[in-house]
Amino acid sequence: MKGPRVYAAAGRLLRGQAVWGRALSGILLMGGALLGGGAVAQEQDAGGIPDIIVTAQRRAQSVQDVGLSVSVLSAGDLATHHVTSVNDLQNMTPGLEVTNAFGGGQPQFRIRGVGFNDYASNNTPTVGVYVDEVAYPLPIMTQGLVYDVDRVEVLRGPQGVLYGRNTTGGAINILTANPTDSASAGITADYGSYDAAKVEAYVSGPVSDTVKVRLSAMTQQGGAWQTNRLTGQDLGNANRTAVRAKIDWAATPDTDVRLNLHYGRDLSDGTGGYLFNPAVQPGVGTLPADTDPSKTGWGLSPAFAKVIGADPNAKPFRNNTSGGADLTVLHRFEDVTLTSITAWEALNRKEFNDWDATAYRDADEYFNSRAQDVSQEVRLASSGAGRLQWVGGLYYSHETLREAFLSDFTDIYGFIANTRYAQTAESISGFGQADYAVTDRLKLVLGLREEHEDRTLRTFSTITIPDTGIGVSADKVPTGFTQTTGKAGVEVKVTDEALLYANVSRGVKSGGFTAYNTLALGGLAPFRPEVLWAYEAGVKSDLANHTLRLNASAYYYDYHNQQVQSVIIDPTFAAIGKIVNAPRSEIYGAELQADWAPRPGLLITQALGLSHGEFKEFNAVDTAASLATCYPCRPVYTNQAGEDLGFPRITYNGGVSYDWALPGHTLKTEADYSYRSSERSLLGSRYNVAGYWLVNAAVTLAPDQGPWTATVYGQNILDRRYDLLRNFFTNADIAIPGRPATWGIRLGYQY
Repeated sequence: MKGPRVYAAAGRLLRGQAVWGRALSGILLMGGALLGGGAVAQEQDAGGIPDIIVTAQRRAQSVQDVGLSVSVLSAGDLATHHVTSVNDLQNMTPGLEVTNAFGGGQPQFRIRGVGFNDYASNNTPTVGVYVDEVAYPLPIMTQGLVYDVDRVEVLRGPQGVLYGRNTTGGAINILTANPTDSASAGITADYGSYDAAKVEAYVSGPVSDTVKVRLSAMTQQGGAWQTNRLTGQDLGNANRTAVRAKIDWAATPDTDVRLNLHYGRDLSDGTGGYLFNPAVQPGVGTLPADTDPSKTGWGLSPAFAKVIGADPNAKPFRNNTSGGADLTVLHRFEDVTLTSITAWEALNRKEFNDWDATAYRDADEYFNSRAQDVSQEVRLASSGAGRLQWVGGLYYSHETLREAFLSDFTDIYGFIANTRYAQTAESISGFGQADYAVTDRLKLVLGLREEHEDRTLRTFSTITIPDTGIGVSADKVPTGFTQTTGKAGVEVKVTDEALLYANVSRGVKSGGFTAYNTLALGGLAPFRPEVLWAYEAGVKSDLANHTLRLNASAYYYDYHNQQVQSVIIDPTFAAIGKIVNAPRSEIYGAELQADWAPRPGLLITQALGLSHGEFKEFNAVDTAASLATCYPCRPVYTNQAGEDLGFPRITYNGGVSYDWALPGHTLKTEADYSYRSSERSLLGSRYNVAGYWLVNAAVTLAPDQGPWTATVYGQNILDRRYDLLRNFFTNADIAIPGRPATWGIRLGYQY
């Protein structure tokens, strides 16, 4: 029974949850007197820092008038920082982290330490991702290209009284560019290190008196910087393409209709890990640790290739297609606006990863997923002047997922594990928020949400190839919840330039299922929803004639039934990896923000986030002690109260830009930097992830009157070696490295 025991215990090795370290001295040296953050979403002008208009509360407002913690990134910010996916936002936003599990296609989101670690595809994230107000309910659906974007809004803290999905960590709103009133077009081409290339283009304008259209597309190619340690074959080339069509129709003077059609294809290489410790392969040999993080390895056995329908010589790959359509209808009554959003989103995913980073068949993984979500939102919002402003609506969502997840464990356990299942989730909710201005300086805010969800795991099975007689199946496992969440807040305009706010909010994240390989029915028992009570207070201010913007916030999170990676003990199969609920945790921290424009053309931005979290009540399984009781195996628990939750204590972002006036031209010089403190892993000290700094720079030349721009840029210009995560699967200790220094040129033309 040794093979099955080890295989079943493998799930517990995948937690990868990190804990914080210390690097505050470096932060203070870099931060100087300006601590804080918030990207400027518009170009600076001679009058200081301009207003940034957001729709974070479902209506257009200055970001300085919104009583919550939000970061806004403009199209220019995204271009400067080479943001092509939602994952890239983490180096621009304090408190946000996005790490792909084992370098694969499953992102793990975290804001202010509120996150969820899971390498399967079937569970909802703690951070909601929206594109043009349409929710993407499964994390794997968020990995398409980000292009032709107007702005991105990152909201911190529980969301639900204004948004389609209920989340505990926050929300990322991506607002793409809309059709223009006059004809316009543009193209941007980018070429850099490792033959990385990117082209983005759009054309926009009216086609009749009542119809406007915008067509946009983007392709990303090349960029492989990793190589096979044995053969020298490269790995990491991008091959992604996406297109979008937005059609606006002014159906009547009071009715607007918008149709959004989009499609994407990803045929990129996978991401490889490197061995930071020697890999011992029983009966085969030992590979030494890699001294160069760009080295990796992979191997696809003929038997596994046949099962998954791939070429035996294939590298780690993705073969994913995504697409969708959404229809927004907006009708203006006298003092009320009615909005309807009908959406359909789908993803077909075929992805092969090598999680042991060697040619051995110890942990070769393949995902074949088909996911789709149909949603309908209807809301009414006040549109007239008055002390009372409100919005309320209904939201419905039906999501389906069908997935095959195969693992080649031939060299270590003697079989291929084949897990297949389907999952459905249906939710319906009513939500609303009212803001009442008691006086011109005092505003009260109240929001409520009532939500019901049914989630069902269907036709689950795990078998082995060849058949060892070991496996588990379940026809139907249901879970669900009915929850009331909400928000209460107060906002005080101390002066026209200073806002004080305080909020109490309650958020809920759906429960779900541990759907990766399991050998016992106990592993399929659903975990419960988690609930987060958030208490936050802050200040927003524009000072020195709008040349200095200072914002600060402090928060305390009371976490109930937090969903964490752990194990359960089965009498026969020993330790089985499973997501469980920790009864009580807490997180507290603060964020400081500053944008400073001391003179025309000069802008300095800084962002600092400090956070700490720990378990307050959690008796976790002590795996080693439990395995010592076998057979039959009995669980032995250890009290985790006071143990760190496992996220960086410090996140920091800053930047400086200056516009130089040249004859007939402007030369814009920019530098930005970010820092994440070290993480101490619950798996042991050898899986700690060291803190790291990243520094980027760019120089852009543009005529004062002309359609073109030319940029020379560098990313990670200090060529910092750093790891995004460290973990192990079976016998291999692997790390997923960050990209080395890259350089390039970007040319743009618009008319």
